[in-house]
Amino acid sequence: MDIFSLYLTNLESLNLDSCKIGDEGLANLTGLTLLKNLELSDTQVGSNGLCHLSGLIHLESLNLSFTSVTDSGLKRLSGLTSLRSLNLDVHNVTDAGLAVLTSLTKLTNLDLFGARISDSGTKSLRCFKNLQSLEICGGGLTDSGLQNIKDLVSLKLLSLSQNYDLSNKSLEMISGLTALVSLNVSNSQITNEGLHYLKPLKNLRSLSLESCMVTASEIKKLQMTALPNLVNYRPE
Repeated sequence: MDIFSLYLTNLESLNLDSCKIGDEGLANLTGLTLLKNLELSDTQVGSNGLCHLSGLIHLESLNLSFTSVTDSGLKRLSGLTSLRSLNLDVHNVTDAGLAVLTSLTKLTNLDLFGARISDSGTKSLRCFKNLQSLEICGGGLTDSGLQNIKDLVSLKLLSLSQNYDLSNKSLEMISGLTALVSLNVSNSQITNEGLHYLKPLKNLRSLSLESCMVTASEIKKLQMTALPNLVNYRPE
């Protein structure tokens, strides 16, 4: 029996961020069946190591950002149905990897910042009806992909920055996400003419449209006339 099984069987949270741990090291976690939070960001973990996590059925939060995880390993996470927060800011994760995770219906926070998700891949997002926070910033989305995001009505934070092909049509499609508190659509084709689509988002407090064809004066006008709760916006 390893040291974890002997002394740490009641552990609920473990932070290994930036530690020199790889796939073999994860074998030591198999006895930590009460774990709820696991940070593996910026480690040497890859897909092969994820098999050691499949028994951690009480996990609620898992961070795999900046690891070597690929699509092939993500199926081993499909049984972790207690997960509420999953960070897959990993360049080697694509549409195929997201598709094998649709059983994780309790997810409220999903970070796909650097993952290579396309319009087709966003179809998998329909399974995550409870999402409150979503980041997809890998550059693969067009307006068509927003068709699968516009009905995620529980979203409070939505970041779609660096998807250069998004246009004003995207703002029209997400105008029904009235729970939004934070919206980032920087580095896109959005213009001043599209700002009026944001008027229904009365709860919006933060808006980022940097490197778009949008002026600070028009955002200020929107704030004054329709979005009184907006306190942070870019450009300003």
